Parts: sequence; structure tokens; C-alpha cells
Amino acid sequence: MRTILFLLQKEFRQIRRNKTILPIIFVLPIIQLLILVHATTFEIKDLNICVVDLDMSNTSQRLIHKLEGSSFFNITSTSFSFKDAERQLAANKADMIVYIPQHFSQNLFKEKQANIQLIPSAINSNVATLAFSYASKVILDFNKNIITELAASFQPTPMKTIDTQSRFWYNSELNYKWYMFPGIMVILITMIGIFLSGLNLVREKEIGTSEQLNVTPIKKHQFIIAKLLPFLIIGLFELLLATLLGKLVYNVPFEGNFWVLVGFTFVYLLVVLGIGLFISTLANTQQQMMFVAFFVVIVFILLSGIFTPTESMPIWVQKFNLINPISYFMKVVRMVMLKGSGFKNLIFEFTALVVYAVSILSLATLQYRKTN
Repeated sequence: MRTILFLLQKEFRQIRRNKTILPIIFVLPIIQLLILVHATTFEIKDLNICVVDLDMSNTSQRLIHKLEGSSFFNITSTSFSFKDAERQLAANKADMIVYIPQHFSQNLFKEKQANIQLIPSAINSNVATLAFSYASKVILDFNKNIITELAASFQPTPMKTIDTQSRFWYNSELNYKWYMFPGIMVILITMIGIFLSGLNLVREKEIGTSEQLNVTPIKKHQFIIAKLLPFLIIGLFELLLATLLGKLVYNVPFEGNFWVLVGFTFVYLLVVLGIGLFISTLANTQQQMMFVAFFVVIVFILLSGIFTPTESMPIWVQKFNLINPISYFMKVVRMVMLKGSGFKNLIFEFTALVVYAVSILSLATLQYRKTN
């Protein structure tokens, strides 16, 4: 135990003297949490619309004003030429064309039906899907108003309608920052664990101090514990810092037990530290370690469910996620923070992370070679 304490003192002195690691520990997390939470959003606003109104009736103008009154749309231009609207769509000056044909109003009131054409630019499929969905909802609401007005004109008493009210659990205001913040926090803890622990060990190889330690009476487990424990402490510090920033800056709710999250974070840090240690045993330079770790982390992050729910991914991807530790921890953080889930609701994720931690640390320890 005394040997480990001396090694820990050495590690913390090296971290304090390293001018590269300190900004990564203290500055990078703050910048990442303050910027990326705003940048990683699927909320689409200020969509530019080009309206082709060939009807020019009071009804078509009401529909245009309703679209314009929506917070999602900006009517940037109107035209009587469909080709002109197509040119604007091709030049990226418009995100969608709303085409109102001739006799729209006449067909609506006499034939009881009328057609409107929505032509979104599908270069970005997500933007096109949301633009079409938003516009369809506005048009549906406009259609209901027309039906209500027509019914009222033929009946002495207003027609009764069904009033529906939506209520969303766990994020009632649909604040996307509340959803994204836990995901960014998971990425932060992952990057700290994998990159710093791996780079620290590879740096020892490059400057030659690892060879000096290898010929000392220090045992392998003592060396590995001393290498991982400082970054385990730093990772827990990052969790506390991120939680405070989430509450103070974004007012992200924390419905669950903080110590449950600390326990899961402790186990998860063992996993990512083990991955970083394993990669560092294979690499001879910091550059090699960065390339391999970057590849592994990017794949795991993209498949973790930070942007798209894992349930909507292909079956083979869902099976691959069984070996993706980030997907387990991503689910844990969101469920604890936003839903208030307890340990009994997350037993499967805890078991998976414990098995992963034991396996990867054992593999990394066996892979590390020390000569006495």
C-alpha cells in the first residue's frame, strides 16, 4: 500500500507539471459543455419557404399567413412561376416549396377537397422530414378551422369538437438541451478516461521512464493501480463539475439519486480506463495511441444512441452494442437524471458494465509486460 501511495504522488506531480493535460482536465470540459449542448440539436427552426400561390384567394392567403405565423417557417419569397421556385430550391435559397394550385378555394368549398403540394429539399433528409411534418401539421390545423367555420354556418349551435391536450413525461417542455446534456457528459467522461490514461502510459514509453520502472521491485498490479487511480479521481471530478454546470447553466433536472450515478460512473471509468490501458500496451507512440483510440471512440459514440435511439437501429447494430460500453452508460445517465430511475431499474446495465470492467482490465493487465 505504501508503494502505491508513493507512485500516486509521482503520478499527480507529473499531471501537475504537464501543461497539456491540465487544460484538458479543467478548460476543455467547460468549453465542451457550454458549446456542444447548443450545437448538437435536431430542432429545426427558421425554415425558408417559397410560396407559389396561383389561386390568390382569401383562403389561400389565410393559409400563407398561418404558415408565416409559425415559429418554424420564414416565407422568403412568393412567385407565380413554379420553375422560378425550383431555381430557388436548387440554389439553396429555399428549404421547401408550397404550391397552391388554381381554384384551390373553389375546390375546397364546392368539391369539399383541395390539393396542396409540399416540395422540401431532401439533401438533408432530417430537415426535409421535419419541414414536411411541421407544414403538414399547420395545414391540418388550418383544415380543422375551415371545417369548424363551415359547420357553424349551417348549425344554430356551434359544433362540439374533441379537445386533446398533450402531456410529456420526464421532459414536459421538450427541451432538447435536457436530452443532449447527459449525452455530452458521457462523451466527456469517456474522452477523459480513454485518452488521458492511454497517453500517460505511452508517454512513459517515449521518454524511457517505463523501462526504469520495469526493472524496479514494483509489482505489475501496483504500477497499473497507480496509473489508473489518478484518472479515476479526475473522472469523478469531471462528473461533479458537469452536474453543477448542467444545473446552473441549463437547469437540467436531476430526478434520481446522485450516489447511484456516482456508483455507475465509478464502474464505467474502470471500463474506459481499461480500454485506454489496453490500447496503450499495443501502441509505442502517443500518435499511434491517438489514432486507435479515436477510431474506437468514434464508432462507440455514433452507435451509443446519443443522437438516434438504439431501438431504431438495425438489428445487427443493436447486437453490436452489446459490446459498446458507452451505450449502457448513456442510458444510465439519462434515466437517472431525467427519469429518476434507481439501481433496481438498471441492474442489467450495472451487470454488463461490471463484466466489461473485469474483462478489459484483466486483458490489459495480461497484455502489459513488466520485466523484473
